Amino acid sequence: MPLENLNGLHYTAAEKTAVAASLTTIENALLAKFKNLSAEERTKYGSVNEQNKLFINKVKDFRTNQPGLSSPDVDWTEFQNDIDSREFLQTTIARLESMTQSLKNNKILHDYDCYQTALIEYDYTKYKAGTKATGYEVKAAELSQFFSKNSAAKKAEKSEI
Repeated sequence: MPLENLNGLHYTAAEKTAVAASLTTIENALLAKFKNLSAEERTKYGSVNEQNKLFINKVKDFRTNQPGLSSPDVDWTEFQNDIDSREFLQTTIARLESMTQSLKNNKILHDYDCYQTALIEYDYTKYKAGTKATGYEVKAAELSQFFSKNSAAKKAEKSEI
């Protein structure tokens, strides 16, 4: 017998509403600063690899610890604003990715529970259709479309034996 009810923790209407409202608040807070990049722009500007990030951090360290060695041609206020935004975004992305993974894990468990319940219902429907109970033949036929013909034919062969 398959495992059932792997995740019996369900979300209340109030929790769903609170999450939706919170996401809307987050979206609204960030929306004005979002930029759409084309695939070409992503390739062009997305070249800051790990090595280059280390380089950026080293320049930041020099600016912080030995500002007298910094170029007067650089807008250091803008550089620091970019650093602050970059760190904020990276932290936010990491938190959202962690939440996304947790949400996906929960969804997998609920999907599994739903599928197991649907299989039980399908087996019951096939049983009732076999007893010629009214309405179950049509239901069984509708549900059978989700299973390959080969497995249905194999099951039919086994039941005839």
